[in-house]
Formats: sequence, structure tokens, C-alpha cells
Amino acid sequence: MSSSMSLIQSFLAQKRFAMIGVSRNPKDFSARLCAEFENRGYAVVPVNPAAASLFELKTYARVQDIAPPVEAALVITPRRLDLDILRDCAEASIHLVWLYGVSGPKEISRQAMEFCAANGIDVIAGYCPYMVLPKAALFHRFHGAIARVIGKYPE
Repeated sequence: MSSSMSLIQSFLAQKRFAMIGVSRNPKDFSARLCAEFENRGYAVVPVNPAAASLFELKTYARVQDIAPPVEAALVITPRRLDLDILRDCAEASIHLVWLYGVSGPKEISRQAMEFCAANGIDVIAGYCPYMVLPKAALFHRFHGAIARVIGKYPE
């Protein structure tokens, strides 16, 4: 099993990935995170069944519909949707999934983690991408610093 930080580095090495749960509201956290990745040169493929496009990006209703397929997905939806989304990712042959969170693996259900293990999905469980992105805004760097101090930073 890979460490969280090595999985994060593998994820960030992907230049194109799905972002599942991007809001149509440009002020929403998910929309701002999508824009941040785009501004850093990533090709984000939004997944939102309620939108045909978001912020001038072609949007897909399901991760299985993305063409050409992606190899990684960032999931930023309510936890109650994790298992359904992970099933979709498995069906789409996505083997690297980042389940967004703010306090680490304890946020992710045992069932979700077991599903990932049983289906060959490497999972980044419960961390915020901002906390590991180089040159993130001061607030996000502060979040990362606090996480280090209290032992919640990805290892």
C-alpha cells in the first residue's frame, strides 16, 4: 500500500483528471478548486449530471462517459455518495481517486475504503488538495501547517 503523500504526488503528476461534484456556482469551494487546478495548467474534466458545461469546460454527467477516459478522479461530493461514485470510478477503470476532506482518513467510511481495496483503487482519503499545492493561498498553507502540528498531514 502506498503512502498518502506518494499517492498525492502521483495524483498531482496527472495533467488531466475528473473532478466529480463541481458546483455550477462559481463562488462555491468546488468551483474555486477547479479553477485553481485549471490556472495551474491541469486539464480538469468536471462531472456534474446537472450541467452540460461549467466555466467553459465540457462537463459530463457520469465519469464513465468521459472521452478520452481519465486515469484519476477528485471527488468533492457529500460522503453519502462515496460508494456510488467509487462504483462509477471502478466501472470507468479509474484506479486513483482522491476523496476530498479536511481532516484525513477518519472522514471516509470503512465500506468505501474496503470497496477501493477490493477493486484496485488507490485512494487519497480525506485531505484537501489546497493544503499540498505549492504556493497556495496563505489560509491553505496555514491549514497545512496546523495539520502537520496536530499529526493530520498526509504522510
